Amino acid sequence: MEFSDLTVLVGPQATGKSILVQLLKLLVDTAHIKYEFRRAGVDWEDNFELFLEVYFGEGMKSLWDSGKTKVGFNEAETRLPERLQSTKPRKGESMFFIPAQRVLAMRDGWPQAFGYYDPGVPFTVREFSEELRLLMAGFGTEGTLFPVPRRLKDEFRELLQKHVFPGFDLKVDTQRAQKRLVLSSVASGSVLPFMVWSAGQREFVPLLLGLYWLLTPAGASRRRGLEWVVVEELEMGLHPRAIAVVVLLLFELVARGYRVCVSTHSPQVLDALWALKHLREAGARPQALLEVFDAPITVPMIKLAAGVMKKSVRVYYFDRDRGATDDISSLDPSSDEAAEAGWGGLSEFSGRANEEVARAVANADREGRQ
Repeated sequence: MEFSDLTVLVGPQATGKSILVQLLKLLVDTAHIKYEFRRAGVDWEDNFELFLEVYFGEGMKSLWDSGKTKVGFNEAETRLPERLQSTKPRKGESMFFIPAQRVLAMRDGWPQAFGYYDPGVPFTVREFSEELRLLMAGFGTEGTLFPVPRRLKDEFRELLQKHVFPGFDLKVDTQRAQKRLVLSSVASGSVLPFMVWSAGQREFVPLLLGLYWLLTPAGASRRRGLEWVVVEELEMGLHPRAIAVVVLLLFELVARGYRVCVSTHSPQVLDALWALKHLREAGARPQALLEVFDAPITVPMIKLAAGVMKKSVRVYYFDRDRGATDDISSLDPSSDEAAEAGWGGLSEFSGRANEEVARAVANADREGRQ
């Protein structure tokens, strides 16, 4: 696989997408991962199978085939056990990872420390929660987290207010000396705790906080030291209009120079990439891309669209039956390859529905004429 400015992974459940991006994190941030484990008192005693359990999660040591220990990365081969032994722990990561299980980072509406979790919880979940906890420590005892000036573009705040938090603000509240995140009604001032939010709001808030960390409000376009961003299953719990806003936010990350890798089960994400590809090939103006998303046509958003239209995009399909990964970046619905024509299975149902309805209508017309 070749990772581009934006790389999208699609395929059925349990085909290895999450394992791949966790492996990528391990290869990119080996020294940092060792540092975080050491700081939390986690020691696998040079037992590589035990390391797999504490990094990928309980039960995951079976991933490893000791007879095939080499992994190719950056045009070189590496043996993971030796890489772990030879790499010295070092603070500072190059990849920010937003896991599919991000809601676990918000127990009772507040992120938990790395050491709070059982060692069987994947490293990426534990680290994400710790990073959100440190981010939240910078906010006061009480205050508004969304919408606030200088956190995201005005246009993004308006879109999110409309499609994710209609009529509500996201605030820090304190109950019996414990901080928590709540949604506060703009009209009545009533407070809704984490467990009564919609599923989409519970899934989106950790993602929003991660974006707060990545999208620096001024100065540098990227967070210092960070080059990669991984977002797993960005669409979880969200309405299609909210998914469109999240895709735009990913485009913002790409335009700022991050290398972004996402996994998805949403055909809407590939719809957006298909539109981006063809608008770029047609030499369309950036405004056309914004029209696809029904986004405001403003100078900052035109700059964003123009930036992302210059970036490279790749799409990979994980095929369970063949045990292979296919490059379907052309997203050609007329391709002879089923994986590409069906966009990795994401458009197969709608395609079959269209064919059957067309066939039924044609048969009905033919019988009527007879």
